[in-house]
Amino acid sequence: MRGWRIPEGKRSLFKEPLGSPVDIGDIRNANMTVTVGDVVSLTVREAGIVPLLAVYDGLTERREMTGFAALVERLGLERTDVSNPAGMITCELEDAVRNAFRQGSGLIRVEGEEDLALMPVIRHAPDGAMIVYGWPGKGMMAVRNDEAVRTRIETLWKEMEEIE
Repeated sequence: MRGWRIPEGKRSLFKEPLGSPVDIGDIRNANMTVTVGDVVSLTVREAGIVPLLAVYDGLTERREMTGFAALVERLGLERTDVSNPAGMITCELEDAVRNAFRQGSGLIRVEGEEDLALMPVIRHAPDGAMIVYGWPGKGMMAVRNDEAVRTRIETLWKEMEEIE
């Protein structure tokens, strides 16, 4: 599977959160919202905010279908399915995120793990996009995309091993 993987010795570099904790009120006034994660995507959607892009894996603790995945199925929303193992960003995920922003919206369901999906989202989201994601123990986190945030992600990206 082609893509990028975090080397064992560099995992700590990827554990720093970006942005700051938010609640739903902080997100309401964003011009453009992007979500990463099932719980965050459902919370935002239930608040009446339709994200430009939502990336999710559809599972709670890798077992049962999440409320967000059930909502997507119930509404019959079109989605793109991609494979992405834990600790990795596949070319398939990277391409799906890029294409979603080119098309102007999307839903991406990750078969595997969406733990690093925030990185390609930041790489391809336009300036000013409010990117909301879940952080274990902290709740919802948000980062407004700009050149400085993208530069930080590009620096981390260069630390990963490319897999052919």
